[in-house]
Amino acid sequence: MSKPLRFSLALAATLLAATAPALSQSLEFGPNGLQIVPNDRRGPDYGYDRPPERRGPPGISERQAVRIARSEGMREINDVFRQRRTIRIEGADRRGDDMTVIIDARTGDVIDVR
Repeated sequence: MSKPLRFSLALAATLLAATAPALSQSLEFGPNGLQIVPNDRRGPDYGYDRPPERRGPPGISERQAVRIARSEGMREINDVFRQRRTIRIEGADRRGDDMTVIIDARTGDVIDVR
């Protein structure tokens, strides 16, 4: 191998080694200013356009909320409303009487049954 080729390969390896750590993280502008984001927080579902506390729906899904409402005696589901911290499920019990179940969206605890 010639000297210029070995020098070029060594230079390329050195430059690649120097840039690898920079590729494993990114910068994020948020409410706390400029922050370095580690590679493990990035991914296909990572929403850069929203602040960290608003990425994705927190807590339980609407399907899980419906299961909780059914365990409270609801047999027919009419509507599911997701608000900030609660999920309200409207429907009817086994006798056909109207029923509303309000569930905490984060924990899944039943707040009220009407």
